[in-house]
Amino acid sequence: MMNETQKKPLTAAQKRQRALKHRAWLRAAVQVFFFLTMPGAFVAGFSGVKHLFQWIGAGELLRLDSFVLSLIGLCGFTVLFGRFFCGYVCAFGGLGDFVYWLSGLVQKKLLHRKKQFRLPERAVRWGQKVKYLLLALIAVLCALGVYGALTGTSPWDVFSRLTALKLPAAGYGAGVALFVLILIGMAAQPRFFCQFLCPMGAVFALLPVLPFARLHRNGTRCIPGCSACARRCPVDLKLDDANLRGGECIACEACVGTCPKGNISRWDIRLFRGRLRLPVLIKAALFFALGVCLGLCRFISVR
Repeated sequence: MMNETQKKPLTAAQKRQRALKHRAWLRAAVQVFFFLTMPGAFVAGFSGVKHLFQWIGAGELLRLDSFVLSLIGLCGFTVLFGRFFCGYVCAFGGLGDFVYWLSGLVQKKLLHRKKQFRLPERAVRWGQKVKYLLLALIAVLCALGVYGALTGTSPWDVFSRLTALKLPAAGYGAGVALFVLILIGMAAQPRFFCQFLCPMGAVFALLPVLPFARLHRNGTRCIPGCSACARRCPVDLKLDDANLRGGECIACEACVGTCPKGNISRWDIRLFRGRLRLPVLIKAALFFALGVCLGLCRFISVR
């Protein structure tokens, strides 16, 4: 008599949930890795934006310093691979994901909320336009030569000092206050900073992305009234082809494994038969190599 018990085979829904957990852990691991190794990538690229507009405003010749090279590297990577930097690499984005996850845990365990709080869709749509206005304002201030007078008011400068294990100086009171307000926003809305206030997010959203680097959705095969992918999206896209072609998609690929029909895909995901691990790790390795090269350039220029 056989005493061995056979496990019941997993249903399609259970397999999908297991795959989603694996992808979530993979993304979190990549985010932690880059948070520890390259927390200043966002600030380096943003400094490149500021330098360009400062030189334009001063009537100076544009030059390739380490910050402008960082900006070019980030923009080039985005054109080739979509906003992988935003979805997996950016330390500010990783912080936002952690704060929103922690907020959800508190709401569930302490406040006994079944559904985590999110801003209304209409507020999100209007809020996503703010980062473009903020980028334009920063560009004007840099071109006029007055941005430097606002030292201490920038929340991303505060974040940069914290990731460098330095406390903000005495003159950073306004920047600290704004940073705390951003943390509160991160607790209320996924990717709060990325969607509404990130000037680099505005830059990346304006860039063209090569067709093969974009996700594609076959809406003809969708289950009526499903919307599982849209509910999973951290930046509240409706996930039709027009939105996936737009710049707001941060290439986090949370929607890919959510669809029960597998209708959202990309050539590299199809190549590896739906296994997201290898495409993510390959792009992470390429970005790390790019970051090392840019870091060496900056080191050499300082020397």
